[in-house]
Amino acid sequence: MSWTIGNVTTSDFSENIEQPAVSQESEPLPTHGDEQAEQPHERQPKKGELPAGRPEKTQFDDGLDYPRIGNLSFRRGTLTPNQERIWEDNWDTYGKVLSDEVIDVEEWFGRKGPTIVEIGCGTGTSTVAMAPQEPDHNIIAVELYRPGLAKLLSATVRNEVSNIRMVRGDGVEVLQRMIEPESLAGVRLFFPDPWPKARHHKRRIVQSGTLRLISSRLKPGGIFHAATDHADYAEWIEELRDVEPTLEPIAWPWPESPMLLDRPTTKFEARGLNLDHDIHEFIWRKKEA
Repeated sequence: MSWTIGNVTTSDFSENIEQPAVSQESEPLPTHGDEQAEQPHERQPKKGELPAGRPEKTQFDDGLDYPRIGNLSFRRGTLTPNQERIWEDNWDTYGKVLSDEVIDVEEWFGRKGPTIVEIGCGTGTSTVAMAPQEPDHNIIAVELYRPGLAKLLSATVRNEVSNIRMVRGDGVEVLQRMIEPESLAGVRLFFPDPWPKARHHKRRIVQSGTLRLISSRLKPGGIFHAATDHADYAEWIEELRDVEPTLEPIAWPWPESPMLLDRPTTKFEARGLNLDHDIHEFIWRKKEA
């Protein structure tokens, strides 16, 4: 995020500032030619900080639809002092920021194991509740906004949950740039932003291209599980249910699922239930080659 600060010239205040006296014995000020002249230092990014401005966006050339990424500056939030402390002490262990470095899952978790990516984990309610029920799985939670990740990180550390890691970034970009093809046992997408206005539907994360990308990251037999309480978004997803030929739609419920499907009620789900919204669940399995 960035802010614009108005320019202020030194002449605005020079009449009211007493100029310091300079002794004849003082060392001369460095000039441009002095090798010892002090150079300005570039600002070092904070832990877990995203680059300012609009996020980078991969230009896909497969003719499919992918979500448009908007500017992030409208989403702000602060951390509590305790969250800041936990962030500073633990982010380097548990977190990464979107980059072009493919994640070495075995090195990051210190073990081999089936890996699940949760896109848009929010504050991590589902993540931190489900991970202990899947102790043999490696869970990578993806979220753009630092306050949500800070809550998840605090809960992960406090509850000593060892199988959660986090990536700060856009879910599509993380899948494309940081996840190895055919490496995932599952992908989760719980209650994504429905972008209800028609002119914003292009921002919805569930698009034909997203389904193709998710399928490319799943192992054969891998599961994609999505849920929404927004009726129009559910219709949108239903229309895309059969669009990706490598994904097989599975009817809900699916007791035989190899991936945990039961989850606690998230904040957004609870909000929908309070409004008498129906919860719509969608499951796909990647077809065997």
